[in-house]
Amino acid sequence: MQQPDGPRRFATLRNRSSGTYIVGGALSMMADNVEHVLGYWVLWQTFQSPWLVGFQIVSHWLPFLLFSVYAGALAQRFDCRRIIQVAQGLFMLVSICWGVLFLTGTLELWHAYVLLVLHGIAGCLWMPAEQLMLYDFVGPRQLPSAVRINATFRSLAFIAGPVVGSALLIGIGPAYGMFVNVLFYLPLTIFLFRTRFTGHGRGTRGDPAARPAEQRVSFFAAFSVFGTVRRHRQILGMLLLTALAGMTLGQLLQNAMPELAEILGGDAEGTAYGILLFANGAGGVVGGFLLEATRKVPPTAPIAVGSAILLGVATVVFASSGSLVVAVIALAIGGVAKITSESTEMSIVQLQAPDAERGRMIGAYTMFGSGSMTFGGVTAGLLGSLFGIQSAVLVSGAVLAVGAAAVGVWLLAPRGETRER
Repeated sequence: MQQPDGPRRFATLRNRSSGTYIVGGALSMMADNVEHVLGYWVLWQTFQSPWLVGFQIVSHWLPFLLFSVYAGALAQRFDCRRIIQVAQGLFMLVSICWGVLFLTGTLELWHAYVLLVLHGIAGCLWMPAEQLMLYDFVGPRQLPSAVRINATFRSLAFIAGPVVGSALLIGIGPAYGMFVNVLFYLPLTIFLFRTRFTGHGRGTRGDPAARPAEQRVSFFAAFSVFGTVRRHRQILGMLLLTALAGMTLGQLLQNAMPELAEILGGDAEGTAYGILLFANGAGGVVGGFLLEATRKVPPTAPIAVGSAILLGVATVVFASSGSLVVAVIALAIGGVAKITSESTEMSIVQLQAPDAERGRMIGAYTMFGSGSMTFGGVTAGLLGSLFGIQSAVLVSGAVLAVGAAAVGVWLLAPRGETRER
């Protein structure tokens, strides 16, 4: 309908500040995935514990469920640059500790529990502040583009992380690989010392008097944001959509991929597994760049609902196809649908949130999305044990498609008493 201000396409990347920020964030996300590759391999080799594997999932996502809203309140009140730097410092500390423990051969089970929890807390702390910084860099008219490009580079990091992690594991070993991994966090950390943007509008709006809200928000008081969420039906709808995706497909696809690759590819060398993983990640990257290049998909509730339904349908096709080619195509389409849904949901939440509560609104979205993956791991295990992993993926995709359609019907139903901004 209307053209965004400034350069028409990829403006966020062309801007030196926001472009550097997004690339630095992608490197940090890649480092996050590198740590998983190195750490999880050593933990399995050392302890051979299925319980620890389960704890790896829970410890990564449970902090998002418990603390995301409060992390959003902190991001709303304090300088987001410093919050992100604290999170990056935690990530680096965890990598260094892993490296020392691996190198000295002193790793114990309690070390793993503590470091896995710290890693999860760092990720939870990072997310709301990261999104507020995007808003500050580009302003509301360019925000959908910034969210989309940021999500695209995150998808690229998810592809690069396992590749770099495997190379470090084979090339220099897990201990020294962890030390090298620390370097990937540094570009974003250093950049945040140099930028004037704080996440609170001073960089974009040019108002030096604009400051974060000074009121102190306690942990429990932060959850009062759900009273505001209830009055904004589209925001509530986006929270429901991301919760559905998190509980159904959050961890399931990645955990199911080895078995499905064996069914579809029939080889023991892992070729089909690598192809499926690449197709899943590449769909998100290609989809993100296509969305930005065409600018044909507006950030609206019907788009969010439709792409969530498409993700569910693509997952059903993937699980039921019996053909590697069809499965690859379905995964690629699912990747496009996923990045469309997630970036649209986040854009709607940010654009419709009241200024004074934007940080906590983002925290609520993170709680419903990333936090619900805590239950996604349980759901995957339960369905997989009852019906088999292939049927579990099929059922989860169907539940997502039907659930998203139900959310869409509810969103489109006229309700005069609901106040939208």
